[in-house]
Amino acid sequence: MTIPPDDRTFRREMATAYRSGWHFIDLVTAIPHCGDSLMVTLFGDPIVVAREEDDEVRAYRCLRKPRGAPQPVRCAIRYDMIFVNLDRRDHQLFEPETISATPRSA
Repeated sequence: MTIPPDDRTFRREMATAYRSGWHFIDLVTAIPHCGDSLMVTLFGDPIVVAREEDDEVRAYRCLRKPRGAPQPVRCAIRYDMIFVNLDRRDHQLFEPETISATPRSA
């Protein structure tokens, strides 16, 4: 694990992460190879963190409904630590606003 040279920067970034709804899961070394995964329970929600084929680390919320597909969860890696954000407001999809306009004829 690498520690930034300025300890104040590290503390400030950690405080921002916790205050903004980001939660520490584990170190990146817990899932070193493609296809590795780990499952944790965070506030009652089962979360799967996996290293995918493209070597990216992604997190998914497992649904308790039958045949429910896992929902992607925001995931970030800072200083070799995995953080996830379970705030549902960050995960809402918004439909693009459609603007109807009548073309003018010249």
